Amino acid sequence: MEKLLYPVWKKESQSIAEFRQLLLGSVSEKLLASGVLKLRWSIIDEDVEPAKGLRQQNIQPSMDAMLTLWLDSSVFRAEQETIIAAAVETFHGYLVTESESIVNTKHPAVEGQRTYGMNEVVFLQRPERLTYEQWLDIWHNSHTQIAIDTQSTFGYRQNVVTRKLTEAGPEIAAIIEENFPPEAMTSQHAFYDAYTEDGDEDDARKDANLKAMIDSVVRFIDFDKIDVMPTSEYLIKA
Repeated sequence: MEKLLYPVWKKESQSIAEFRQLLLGSVSEKLLASGVLKLRWSIIDEDVEPAKGLRQQNIQPSMDAMLTLWLDSSVFRAEQETIIAAAVETFHGYLVTESESIVNTKHPAVEGQRTYGMNEVVFLQRPERLTYEQWLDIWHNSHTQIAIDTQSTFGYRQNVVTRKLTEAGPEIAAIIEENFPPEAMTSQHAFYDAYTEDGDEDDARKDANLKAMIDSVVRFIDFDKIDVMPTSEYLIKA
């Protein structure tokens, strides 16, 4: 089984509400009928509008949604890409290997429903100053635990891009999916899990966690080569 990720862009005439209805409705039905084994959408919709301050955009224009699907073999994906192409303005595809550093057992996704909180989708490009091996070692063998320790994430999927499936797609080295509680959309204390035992905001912990994250991230990410997009996650088939 292989995991495929497809960032998609809506047609200009569509509202995001119309686009979401299309993706979660007829497009998902057609994809499932085509033999897709698992299916999930991450959509930039009005439910994550409060998180707009968290967005970082370098790839222009920014995607409107991302399709996650699993097939027995990515070789036989023509039918799925035909379905996608008929519904969107543009799409790009990536074959990835997934490492699920935090399995979402705290707020489990339910088929057909919006997942609790927000799902932050991140596109990473490898800095030229690092070899592939150096970049992956820092990210997986050092930064991963720091991210877990300093943030309020309850789901964490690291997707290393194996190859592009569409020729025109931007060069992306990895795609991250991180589930955060809804409060993290507007509160740094919530984002960095910075509360006292009594539930009060802990400024010292927030500042320490923020610094630890930044100090770690700059080792393997250039901020002009990262895209951060808060989305709503919708599980269609697990």
